[in-house]
Amino acid sequence: MESSEAFQNALKTVDTLTQRPSNEQLLNLYALYKQATHGDNDTDRPGGFDFKAAAKYNAWEKIKGQSKEEAMKAYIDLVSELKSAEN
Repeated sequence: MESSEAFQNALKTVDTLTQRPSNEQLLNLYALYKQATHGDNDTDRPGGFDFKAAAKYNAWEKIKGQSKEEAMKAYIDLVSELKSAEN
């Protein structure tokens, strides 16, 4: 599967970024990764004052229903965008 290989390459590329993505971009990367690898979020909403976990939960929940293939493509596109912004 071609997109799977491109997704694996994008995962490696994220680790080589020299500029830290914005918090919003990081949340998008997280949500797209989770959607691509696990599918829809079926976990319980974090409670209390765990704002970071709640933000991650909300980002993943926002793309509920997106196919794994669509999430992979969106992840690849976002990583490409981040990489080209460095140049």
